[in-house]
Amino acid sequence: MGLLRASEIKLRDPFVLPVAAERVYYLYGTTDKNPWGGHPGEGFDTYRSRDLIHWEGPFPAFRPEPGFWGTECFWAPEVHAWRGRYYMFATFRSGQMPLGTQILVADHPVGPFRPHGPVPVTPAGCACLDGTLFVARDGAPWMIFSRDWPAIAVGRYSALPLREDLGAAAGPAVDLFPVNAAPWVRPPPWQKARDAKGLPPCYVADGAFPFRSPAGELCLLFSSWNETNYATGIARSTSGELAGPWTCDATAFFPDNGGHAMIFAGFDGQIYLALHQPNDPPPEHPRFIAFNLGRPMLTPS
Repeated sequence: MGLLRASEIKLRDPFVLPVAAERVYYLYGTTDKNPWGGHPGEGFDTYRSRDLIHWEGPFPAFRPEPGFWGTECFWAPEVHAWRGRYYMFATFRSGQMPLGTQILVADHPVGPFRPHGPVPVTPAGCACLDGTLFVARDGAPWMIFSRDWPAIAVGRYSALPLREDLGAAAGPAVDLFPVNAAPWVRPPPWQKARDAKGLPPCYVADGAFPFRSPAGELCLLFSSWNETNYATGIARSTSGELAGPWTCDATAFFPDNGGHAMIFAGFDGQIYLALHQPNDPPPEHPRFIAFNLGRPMLTPS
């Protein structure tokens, strides 16, 4: 198995898990050849690297076993270390159930990951996607996720308290903010087809990821469409807590057809932003870019 560079890996929605004990980075993302609705879901792969430049893989991290509820739209896996095990948050859909985030579990970052429960953790009956783990200041785990088109015309971000074992919700979901609260957000390219049918404007809420600035400010990376293409911006909680209120930066800090971003700490002491670019296939690749937590600063990697 040869080594690959990021530009040779076709992958959307990148998520990097640094494992200090191994001094290895694990890369996850949407890796099905055709991940869209109407095509059977294959699973998720992972890649590993010691330098963020040369990647080994792919390794099969998750393959659905017979009876697994999800049949298509295998999207955006994230893997988080929690209480000595590794938990994958990933989106699936079936003919009977809308998009939902399922939690899977494994004893090692390579897997194999298996369902941690029988159904998605996100609320039933509405399209929910792109779940990510958030740990509050009191140590309680939450899932932040998108409630998105086509179930509703205006996508929004919500948060759900989780049980300590991450096996199920520990209470009802609470809304954070609608994606079109950001001044830069516009309807996506397919709005023209909706206009022809007399449908209202839709606004897509994609790929949330929480982080705190050095001053303790709670921020949320998120992606949607701007005037020209896919983009990534930042929302900020003025209280420093999930309850908000939330404000959105006036402009996208990454406006150049890339997104579904997250940040991670490198073994070199640098903070990195990971996102996929371009957004429109083919082909999408992961990118890793230097990131300043106090004031977003992007330099090409």
